[in-house]
Amino acid sequence: MKKLILTLLTLVFLTGGYSMAADSTSKKSSEVPKYAGAFAVGEPNVAYAKYFKGKSYLNMLSKEQVGIANVTFEPKCRNNWHIHHKGGQILIVIDGRGYYQEWGKPAQELKPGDVVNIPAETKHWHGAAPDSWFSHLAIEVPSDGGSTEWLEEVSDEEYNKLK
Repeated sequence: MKKLILTLLTLVFLTGGYSMAADSTSKKSSEVPKYAGAFAVGEPNVAYAKYFKGKSYLNMLSKEQVGIANVTFEPKCRNNWHIHHKGGQILIVIDGRGYYQEWGKPAQELKPGDVVNIPAETKHWHGAAPDSWFSHLAIEVPSDGGSTEWLEEVSDEEYNKLK
């Protein structure tokens, strides 16, 4: 697993891929960027739209051995509180600015290069900052019988406290 993460980090940071940060300086925040770091943003995330407040985009990079997705959030978009049962999740931030929060703890700001290890059975959410597109690689920690339990929305009141 460590070798996979190191390989992904090396790919993201050494490829010199196109950046949303550079793209966002010349485009309106409502325009969907084509790339997040070295990866294409992907298609609208319609399959999971009911678990997101705002629009997100999904590019499945791998479904073999370990599930890896590039998930991109428009400004203000965030997913619902949720729990990964048995397997957990790893997030590697590749572009923009966003947040991660565990239940009962303050939200933490995320920027490119940050890695978040989310243990199994941890209630949490993640998403974009109000003024920035945000993209991370989401890595499913392999497990037998793992699942995701989607819960309530992150309220506007909770979210609007963030900067």
